[in-house]
Amino acid sequence: SSLTPLPKTLPPSEVNRILYVKNLPYSITSSELYTIFGRFGSLRQIRLGNADKTKGTAFVVYNDIFSSEKAFKALKGFNCGGRYLILHYFRRDKEERKQLKEQQEEEIRLLKDKLKQMEEK
Repeated sequence: SSLTPLPKTLPPSEVNRILYVKNLPYSITSSELYTIFGRFGSLRQIRLGNADKTKGTAFVVYNDIFSSEKAFKALKGFNCGGRYLILHYFRRDKEERKQLKEQQEEEIRLLKDKLKQMEEK
């Protein structure tokens, strides 16, 4: 059979397939990121930040957690274009909390606007 044996040790629980990369040179291209990160395993996707708030960041998605763990260990602090890469494992719960906070802040702003309009009448 062509079953792949399980590794002897499983990665820590925070390890997942998605790496959040910060401190990238603004001039880096997706193609260059594929070259750098593709050495560690099969990539599913790279999303390079291009808005003002997300420049210099990228999400790198591997097809398996073992490849992302290899890349994480090898590239954390890697000098890329004169900048040292900062890598984190993407944490969905943290991202969801951030989105929820932004939604709540928007709701508060709308309620304040509505209250202000009511007071002006």
